[in-house]
Amino acid sequence: MKRHMITALVAATLAACGPSGSTSSSFFTEAGSDLDQGDFGNATMNNALVQTGQQDYTINLARRFNTEVTAMVNFAFDSAVLDASAQATLRQQADWIRQFPEVRFKVFGHTDLVGTAAYNRSLGLRRAQAVVAYLATQGISRDRLEAVVSFGATQPLIPTPEPERRNRRTVTEVSGFVETHPMLLDGKYAAVVIREYVASAVPDTTVQQGAISTGGG
Repeated sequence: MKRHMITALVAATLAACGPSGSTSSSFFTEAGSDLDQGDFGNATMNNALVQTGQQDYTINLARRFNTEVTAMVNFAFDSAVLDASAQATLRQQADWIRQFPEVRFKVFGHTDLVGTAAYNRSLGLRRAQAVVAYLATQGISRDRLEAVVSFGATQPLIPTPEPERRNRRTVTEVSGFVETHPMLLDGKYAAVVIREYVASAVPDTTVQQGAISTGGG
């Protein structure tokens, strides 16, 4: 009887210490088998989200584009002509777009609430096409740009029936990656690395050659 009790006690103890035990289960599993829940910081969590499809990388690019450049240009009433201010903004957009040859963009055209729906859709599309044409003159391939059917007057920033310049706009957005682009492994990736890491890490200095002193400071 005592012998059976000791055997049962040993078995229970081993079960608690084995793979199913809550206190020591990690010692009986393969290294890395537990999914990291982001405990090691944002970088690890971001990698997990991207690799599991929970976060599309194009979302991050879109956020960066909207942070670093002005995505919107405005137009005069009943016009698709780019004024000097709009052209300056588009040159800024083109500078950013050139740095990412693997990324595609869409340009959405909008109007204010004056006029018929059909006319405004046409006008908004002409505005988007004008932006695409101008970006093309800045060295951006048309294969990476798309002027989509405009939203017309359906998405005003300022809901007013009166003429409103802020509603007469185009918006440039990151839409994805160029399908035929060979993952940027055609020699351009080195330029991206230099731009993002090497060039940006060079500090400004006022020290001149021959001006180093051995004295105290």
